[in-house]
Amino acid sequence: MSWCNLNGCWRSQKTWQTIYLLFLGQVFSFVLALGSFTSSLIADLGVDAPLTQALFPYFFLAFVYGSILLSRRQGLLVSWYWYLLLGFVDVQGNYLVNKAYQFSSITSVTLLDCWTIPWVMGLSWFFLGSRYSLWRLFGAAICIIGLGLVFLSDAGVGGGDGSKPLLGDVLVIAGTIFYAMSNVGEEFCVKKKNRIEVVAMIGVYGFLVSAVEISIVELKSLESIEWSTDLILAFAGYAVSTSMFYTVAPFVLQLSGATMFNLSILTFDMWAVVIRIFFYHQQVDWLYYLSFAIVCTGLVIYSTTFFGLQ
Repeated sequence: MSWCNLNGCWRSQKTWQTIYLLFLGQVFSFVLALGSFTSSLIADLGVDAPLTQALFPYFFLAFVYGSILLSRRQGLLVSWYWYLLLGFVDVQGNYLVNKAYQFSSITSVTLLDCWTIPWVMGLSWFFLGSRYSLWRLFGAAICIIGLGLVFLSDAGVGGGDGSKPLLGDVLVIAGTIFYAMSNVGEEFCVKKKNRIEVVAMIGVYGFLVSAVEISIVELKSLESIEWSTDLILAFAGYAVSTSMFYTVAPFVLQLSGATMFNLSILTFDMWAVVIRIFFYHQQVDWLYYLSFAIVCTGLVIYSTTFFGLQ
Protein backbone atom coordinates (compact mmCIF):
# COMPACT_ATOMS: atom_id res chain seq x y z
CA MET A 1 0.00 0.00 0.00
CA SER A 2 1.47 3.39 -1.03
CA TRP A 3 1.88 6.29 1.37
CA CYS A 4 -0.86 8.23 -0.42
CA ASN A 5 -3.31 5.37 -0.09
CA LEU A 6 -2.35 4.90 3.55
CA ASN A 7 -2.80 8.61 4.21
CA GLY A 8 -6.17 8.56 2.46
CA CYS A 9 -7.29 5.57 4.53
CA TRP A 10 -6.25 7.34 7.72
CA ARG A 11 -8.24 10.42 6.75
CA SER A 12 -11.31 8.45 5.70
CA GLN A 13 -14.55 8.63 7.63
CA LYS A 14 -14.53 4.88 8.25
CA THR A 15 -11.15 5.09 9.93
CA TRP A 16 -12.28 7.80 12.31
CA GLN A 17 -15.50 5.87 12.95
CA THR A 18 -13.43 2.82 13.88
CA ILE A 19 -11.24 4.88 16.23
CA TYR A 20 -14.35 6.42 17.77
CA LEU A 21 -15.92 3.01 18.41
CA LEU A 22 -12.70 1.62 19.84
CA PHE A 23 -12.54 4.61 22.18
CA LEU A 24 -16.16 4.06 23.27
CA GLY A 25 -15.32 0.41 23.82
CA GLN A 26 -12.59 1.38 26.27
CA VAL A 27 -14.97 3.77 28.03
CA PHE A 28 -17.33 0.80 28.38
CA SER A 29 -14.48 -1.31 29.68
CA PHE A 30 -13.69 1.19 32.41
CA VAL A 31 -17.36 1.55 33.38
CA LEU A 32 -17.78 -2.22 33.48
CA ALA A 33 -14.68 -2.55 35.63
CA LEU A 34 -16.18 -0.06 38.08
CA GLY A 35 -19.38 -2.10 38.12
CA SER A 36 -17.43 -5.30 38.73
CA PHE A 37 -15.38 -3.67 41.47
CA THR A 38 -18.41 -2.30 43.33
CA SER A 39 -20.27 -5.61 42.96
CA SER A 40 -17.25 -7.45 44.34
CA LEU A 41 -17.01 -4.91 47.17
CA ILE A 42 -20.67 -5.44 48.07
CA ALA A 43 -20.02 -9.19 48.30
CA ASP A 44 -16.88 -8.58 50.40
CA LEU A 45 -19.00 -6.52 52.80
CA GLY A 46 -21.13 -9.61 53.41
CA VAL A 47 -24.22 -8.58 51.42
CA ASP A 48 -25.94 -11.11 49.17
CA ALA A 49 -28.50 -9.04 47.23
CA PRO A 50 -27.72 -9.23 43.48
CA LEU A 51 -31.27 -8.35 42.40
CA THR A 52 -31.40 -5.31 44.66
CA GLN A 53 -28.11 -4.10 43.18
CA ALA A 54 -29.63 -4.02 39.71
CA LEU A 55 -32.90 -2.46 40.88
CA PHE A 56 -31.42 1.02 41.25
CA PRO A 57 -29.93 1.30 37.72
CA TYR A 58 -33.18 0.05 36.23
CA PHE A 59 -35.10 2.67 38.22
CA PHE A 60 -32.77 5.40 36.94
CA LEU A 61 -33.21 4.31 33.32
CA ALA A 62 -36.99 4.05 33.70
CA PHE A 63 -37.27 7.46 35.36
CA VAL A 64 -34.94 9.46 33.09
CA TYR A 65 -35.59 7.90 29.70
CA GLY A 66 -39.20 7.05 30.51
CA SER A 67 -39.80 10.77 31.18
CA ILE A 68 -38.28 11.65 27.81
CA LEU A 69 -40.41 9.00 26.11
CA LEU A 70 -43.60 10.25 27.76
CA SER A 71 -42.83 13.83 26.72
CA ARG A 72 -42.88 12.71 23.08
CA ARG A 73 -46.44 11.44 23.47
CA GLN A 74 -46.13 8.62 20.98
CA GLY A 75 -46.95 4.93 21.14
CA LEU A 76 -44.38 2.16 21.44
CA LEU A 77 -42.69 1.14 18.21
CA VAL A 78 -42.12 -2.39 19.57
CA SER A 79 -44.79 -4.47 21.33
CA TRP A 80 -44.58 -4.37 25.13
CA TYR A 81 -44.21 -8.14 25.48
CA TRP A 82 -40.93 -8.08 23.52
CA TYR A 83 -39.58 -5.48 25.93
CA LEU A 84 -40.80 -7.62 28.83
CA LEU A 85 -38.80 -10.55 27.43
CA LEU A 86 -35.76 -8.32 26.90
CA GLY A 87 -36.01 -6.98 30.44
CA PHE A 88 -36.43 -10.49 31.85
CA VAL A 89 -33.29 -11.95 30.22
CA ASP A 90 -31.29 -8.86 31.15
CA VAL A 91 -32.29 -9.18 34.81
CA GLN A 92 -31.34 -12.87 34.86
CA GLY A 93 -27.92 -12.10 33.39
CA ASN A 94 -27.25 -9.42 36.00
CA TYR A 95 -28.54 -11.65 38.80
CA LEU A 96 -26.38 -14.65 37.91
CA VAL A 97 -23.18 -12.66 37.37
CA ASN A 98 -23.65 -10.53 40.49
CA LYS A 99 -24.45 -13.69 42.46
CA ALA A 100 -21.17 -15.23 41.27
CA TYR A 101 -19.19 -12.65 43.27
CA GLN A 102 -20.39 -14.44 46.41
CA PHE A 103 -18.36 -17.49 45.36
CA SER A 104 -15.59 -16.33 43.00
CA SER A 105 -12.96 -13.60 42.80
CA ILE A 106 -13.38 -10.48 40.68
CA THR A 107 -10.74 -11.74 38.25
CA SER A 108 -12.48 -15.06 37.64
CA VAL A 109 -15.86 -13.41 37.06
CA THR A 110 -14.53 -10.83 34.61
CA LEU A 111 -12.57 -13.47 32.72
CA LEU A 112 -15.45 -15.89 32.33
CA ASP A 113 -17.69 -13.04 31.23
CA CYS A 114 -15.96 -13.25 27.83
CA TRP A 115 -18.15 -16.29 27.09
CA THR A 116 -20.76 -13.73 26.04
CA ILE A 117 -18.88 -13.40 22.73
CA PRO A 118 -19.40 -16.88 21.22
CA TRP A 119 -23.03 -16.88 22.39
CA VAL A 120 -23.59 -13.48 20.73
CA MET A 121 -21.96 -14.57 17.49
CA GLY A 122 -24.14 -17.68 17.38
CA LEU A 123 -27.37 -15.84 18.17
CA SER A 124 -26.56 -13.06 15.68
CA TRP A 125 -25.87 -15.68 13.03
CA PHE A 126 -29.18 -17.49 13.50
CA PHE A 127 -31.57 -14.64 14.37
CA LEU A 128 -30.15 -11.48 12.81
CA GLY A 129 -28.58 -13.03 9.72
CA SER A 130 -25.10 -11.78 10.62
CA ARG A 131 -22.28 -13.37 8.66
CA TYR A 132 -18.64 -13.43 9.67
CA SER A 133 -15.72 -13.69 7.28
CA LEU A 134 -12.80 -15.94 8.12
CA TRP A 135 -10.75 -12.83 8.88
CA ARG A 136 -13.30 -11.61 11.43
CA LEU A 137 -13.46 -15.06 13.03
CA PHE A 138 -9.66 -15.01 13.15
CA GLY A 139 -9.71 -11.67 14.99
CA ALA A 140 -12.29 -12.96 17.48
CA ALA A 141 -10.26 -16.15 18.00
CA ILE A 142 -7.13 -14.12 18.78
CA CYS A 143 -9.05 -12.18 21.44
CA ILE A 144 -10.22 -15.39 23.10
CA ILE A 145 -6.70 -16.88 22.93
CA GLY A 146 -5.44 -13.78 24.72
CA LEU A 147 -8.01 -14.30 27.45
CA GLY A 148 -6.89 -17.90 27.70
CA LEU A 149 -3.49 -16.60 28.80
CA VAL A 150 -5.23 -14.63 31.52
CA PHE A 151 -6.80 -17.88 32.76
CA LEU A 152 -3.31 -19.36 33.04
CA SER A 153 -2.06 -16.31 34.88
CA ASP A 154 -5.05 -16.23 37.21
CA ALA A 155 -4.37 -19.80 38.26
CA GLY A 156 -0.97 -18.76 39.63
CA VAL A 157 -1.71 -15.32 41.10
CA GLY A 158 -2.58 -14.87 44.77
CA GLY A 159 -5.69 -13.22 46.05
CA GLY A 160 -8.09 -16.07 46.59
CA ASP A 161 -10.44 -17.89 44.25
CA GLY A 162 -13.56 -17.50 46.38
CA SER A 163 -15.42 -19.89 48.64
CA LYS A 164 -16.95 -22.00 45.86
CA PRO A 165 -15.14 -21.11 42.62
CA LEU A 166 -16.71 -23.89 40.55
CA LEU A 167 -20.23 -22.76 41.45
CA GLY A 168 -19.24 -19.17 40.72
CA ASP A 169 -17.88 -20.18 37.30
CA VAL A 170 -21.12 -21.99 36.43
CA LEU A 171 -23.18 -18.94 37.45
CA VAL A 172 -21.09 -16.60 35.29
CA ILE A 173 -21.29 -18.84 32.21
CA ALA A 174 -25.06 -19.17 32.66
CA GLY A 175 -25.27 -15.40 33.05
CA THR A 176 -23.37 -14.83 29.80
CA ILE A 177 -26.07 -16.75 27.91
CA PHE A 178 -28.69 -14.29 29.17
CA TYR A 179 -26.36 -11.37 28.47
CA ALA A 180 -25.96 -12.59 24.90
CA MET A 181 -29.73 -12.79 24.41
CA SER A 182 -30.08 -9.30 25.87
CA ASN A 183 -27.31 -7.87 23.66
CA VAL A 184 -28.69 -9.38 20.46
CA GLY A 185 -32.27 -8.36 21.31
CA GLU A 186 -31.14 -4.82 22.12
CA GLU A 187 -29.14 -4.66 18.87
CA PHE A 188 -32.22 -5.64 16.89
CA CYS A 189 -34.38 -3.04 18.65
CA VAL A 190 -31.97 -0.10 18.40
CA LYS A 191 -31.28 -0.75 14.72
CA LYS A 192 -34.95 -1.04 13.82
CA LYS A 193 -36.55 1.37 16.30
CA ASN A 194 -35.73 4.20 18.73
CA ARG A 195 -32.78 4.15 21.17
CA ILE A 196 -34.56 6.18 23.85
CA GLU A 197 -37.53 3.81 23.75
CA VAL A 198 -35.30 0.74 24.06
CA VAL A 199 -33.33 2.04 27.06
CA ALA A 200 -36.50 3.31 28.77
CA MET A 201 -38.33 0.01 28.34
CA ILE A 202 -35.35 -2.03 29.56
CA GLY A 203 -35.42 0.18 32.64
CA VAL A 204 -39.18 -0.16 33.15
CA TYR A 205 -39.44 -3.91 32.68
CA GLY A 206 -36.08 -4.59 34.29
CA PHE A 207 -37.29 -2.72 37.37
CA LEU A 208 -40.62 -4.59 37.45
CA VAL A 209 -39.03 -8.02 36.97
CA SER A 210 -36.38 -7.27 39.61
CA ALA A 211 -39.01 -6.08 42.11
CA VAL A 212 -41.07 -9.25 41.66
CA GLU A 213 -38.05 -11.53 42.03
CA ILE A 214 -36.79 -9.59 45.07
CA SER A 215 -40.12 -10.19 46.80
CA ILE A 216 -39.69 -13.92 46.18
CA VAL A 217 -36.02 -14.66 46.85
CA GLU A 218 -34.30 -11.68 48.49
CA LEU A 219 -36.47 -10.26 51.26
CA LYS A 220 -34.68 -12.18 54.02
CA SER A 221 -31.30 -11.03 52.73
CA LEU A 222 -32.45 -7.41 52.70
CA GLU A 223 -33.74 -7.65 56.28
CA SER A 224 -30.35 -8.88 57.51
CA ILE A 225 -28.31 -6.08 55.85
CA GLU A 226 -26.45 -3.75 58.23
CA TRP A 227 -26.12 -0.54 56.25
CA SER A 228 -22.90 1.44 56.45
CA THR A 229 -21.29 4.32 54.58
CA ASP A 230 -19.05 1.95 52.60
CA LEU A 231 -22.00 -0.22 51.60
CA ILE A 232 -24.12 2.75 50.52
CA LEU A 233 -21.22 4.09 48.44
CA ALA A 234 -20.72 0.65 46.87
CA PHE A 235 -24.41 0.45 45.90
CA ALA A 236 -24.28 4.02 44.56
CA GLY A 237 -21.13 3.27 42.55
CA TYR A 238 -22.73 0.20 41.02
CA ALA A 239 -25.89 2.15 40.15
CA VAL A 240 -23.96 5.00 38.50
CA SER A 241 -21.57 2.79 36.51
CA THR A 242 -24.31 0.44 35.32
CA SER A 243 -26.59 3.32 34.34
CA MET A 244 -23.75 4.87 32.32
CA PHE A 245 -23.21 1.56 30.56
CA TYR A 246 -26.86 1.16 29.59
CA THR A 247 -26.98 4.79 28.44
CA VAL A 248 -24.08 4.60 25.98
CA ALA A 249 -24.31 0.94 24.92
CA PRO A 250 -27.10 1.46 22.32
CA PHE A 251 -24.88 3.80 20.29
CA VAL A 252 -22.24 1.12 19.73
CA LEU A 253 -24.85 -1.62 19.22
CA GLN A 254 -26.51 0.49 16.53
CA LEU A 255 -23.25 1.34 14.77
CA SER A 256 -21.35 -1.93 15.04
CA GLY A 257 -23.52 -4.78 16.33
CA ALA A 258 -23.44 -6.99 19.41
CA THR A 259 -20.30 -8.94 18.46
CA MET A 260 -18.10 -5.88 17.91
CA PHE A 261 -19.62 -4.42 21.08
CA ASN A 262 -18.53 -7.39 23.19
CA LEU A 263 -15.11 -7.60 21.58
CA SER A 264 -14.51 -3.91 22.31
CA ILE A 265 -15.17 -4.33 26.03
CA LEU A 266 -12.94 -7.38 26.44
CA THR A 267 -10.19 -5.17 27.80
CA PHE A 268 -12.22 -4.44 30.92
CA ASP A 269 -10.30 -7.42 32.32
CA MET A 270 -7.26 -5.17 32.21
CA TRP A 271 -9.06 -2.48 34.17
CA ALA A 272 -9.87 -5.18 36.71
CA VAL A 273 -6.13 -5.83 36.94
CA VAL A 274 -5.51 -2.14 37.69
CA ILE A 275 -8.14 -2.28 40.46
CA ARG A 276 -6.55 -5.45 41.78
CA ILE A 277 -3.12 -3.78 41.97
CA PHE A 278 -4.06 -0.43 43.48
CA PHE A 279 -7.02 -1.40 45.68
CA TYR A 280 -6.38 -5.00 46.71
CA HIS A 281 -2.58 -4.51 46.54
CA GLN A 282 -2.03 -7.84 44.77
CA GLN A 283 0.71 -8.66 42.29
CA VAL A 284 -0.17 -9.39 38.67
CA ASP A 285 1.58 -11.95 36.49
CA TRP A 286 3.35 -10.83 33.29
CA LEU A 287 0.93 -12.99 31.28
CA TYR A 288 -1.75 -10.37 31.90
CA TYR A 289 0.23 -7.81 29.93
CA LEU A 290 0.90 -10.24 27.11
CA SER A 291 -2.80 -11.08 27.08
CA PHE A 292 -3.69 -7.40 26.82
CA ALA A 293 -1.48 -7.02 23.73
CA ILE A 294 -2.99 -10.12 22.08
CA VAL A 295 -6.57 -9.04 22.80
CA CYS A 296 -5.90 -5.60 21.33
CA THR A 297 -4.41 -7.21 18.21
CA GLY A 298 -7.48 -9.39 17.71
CA LEU A 299 -9.77 -6.43 18.28
CA VAL A 300 -7.96 -4.34 15.65
CA ILE A 301 -8.15 -7.18 13.12
CA TYR A 302 -11.88 -7.64 13.65
CA SER A 303 -12.70 -3.93 13.67
CA THR A 304 -10.74 -3.06 10.52
CA THR A 305 -12.44 -5.81 8.52
CA PHE A 306 -15.80 -4.77 9.98
CA PHE A 307 -15.48 -1.29 8.47
CA GLY A 308 -13.94 -2.48 5.23
CA LEU A 309 -10.45 -1.15 5.90
CA GLN A 310 -8.91 -4.43 4.76
